[in-house]
Formats: sequence, structure tokens, C-alpha cells
Amino acid sequence: MPFTIGARASCSDGPCGEVRRVIVDPVARELTHVVVEPKHRLGAGRLVPVDLVDADAGAGEIRIRCTLEQFESLDPAEETRFVPGTGGYPAYDPANVLSWPYYGLGGPGSMGLETGPVTCDTVPLGEVDVRRGDHVHAADGSIGRVQGLVIDPRSHRVTHVLLQEGHLWGRKQVAIPIGAVTRVDDGIQLSITKQQVQDLPAVDVDHPGA
Repeated sequence: MPFTIGARASCSDGPCGEVRRVIVDPVARELTHVVVEPKHRLGAGRLVPVDLVDADAGAGEIRIRCTLEQFESLDPAEETRFVPGTGGYPAYDPANVLSWPYYGLGGPGSMGLETGPVTCDTVPLGEVDVRRGDHVHAADGSIGRVQGLVIDPRSHRVTHVLLQEGHLWGRKQVAIPIGAVTRVDDGIQLSITKQQVQDLPAVDVDHPGA
């Protein structure tokens, strides 16, 4: 089951967005969640358990076995926190305030106090996220960027990493066996060389059985 990051996603009663990233258990090398965000970010993204993803969906689209209402009740894919700052701002706790310099009509002023919300991606404890465009590094240097993953629909294990089109060898699509992946916490690190990646056969992501 090719799984392209950026694929359209739909629930049983309508479209719900696009796949923005996926969550992988780096020890078991299994896909655990996909992150689906509404188009143009008009609403919160959701962590969709892989058990809800239709294994028959193609690379360009996934189907989620739930309604739009049930999709909205899934765990959020982002969380917003306040960055710790200085105290003294009414209606906010000191830990929830940032201090910034400001400039008025008369020139530089004293320190103004502003809240500092920061939105960050949600990743379940002990797991890592993989995004389209993450760097892929061969043993002897950078080799390209992630396009997606190939998943065994029965076990949810990741079997291959797909290199994005337009990498080092033009528009050839390459599927790298997961056994060649040594790390996925800061991009994807491989144990094989650039030449070994180049020697892998081309794949057709949209027709993997062809």
C-alpha cells in the first residue's frame, strides 16, 4: 500500500483534508497514525489511527472509516502553549507572558508585555513523525527527500521509503527497503550508499503492482 504524504483524505460522508505527515513507531517500524489537516488549514488537524485508514485506498487518496463528526472528535494534531516570559501582565499568569520591546510615535519605548502562544505538532510519546520533503541521507551524503511510505496493509509495518520525484536522478521514483534505514528521528538515515540507491529499480507509486 503506497502512502503518499499530501494525499487527499475523505471520511464516509465527505472530504476531510490532506495527509500532512505520518507517525511511525521507530522501534517496530510501524505506521501508527496519519495526520490529516483540512485544506487551507481551515480547522484543526487530527491524529487518525492507522486502523481507521482504508487499506484499499491508492497513493493519491485515502479513505477514513468514520464520519466527519467522528473525525472531529479524534485527538488534535497540534497543541498551543504559551512561551514562559516575564511577570506583571494583568489577566495572565507570569509563566504565560512574553516581554517584547515596542516602538511608539516618540521612538523606542519601554518594554511592552505580550502573550506568547506557540503552536507545535503533536507526536505520541516514543514515536516520530515523517513529513513529505524530509531529507534522506545515504551513508555517503544526502540522497533526496521523502515522498511517502509503503505500508503492509495487514501488519501496518513500513516496508519501503519512497523518494520524492525530482531527486538526484531526475524523475525516477525509488522505493528504499526499510531494512536500509538506520534512523528516522532527524530526517531519514540509510546504511547504503548513493550508488546502491541509484541501482534500485524504479517504481510506479500509482500502480505498485504493475
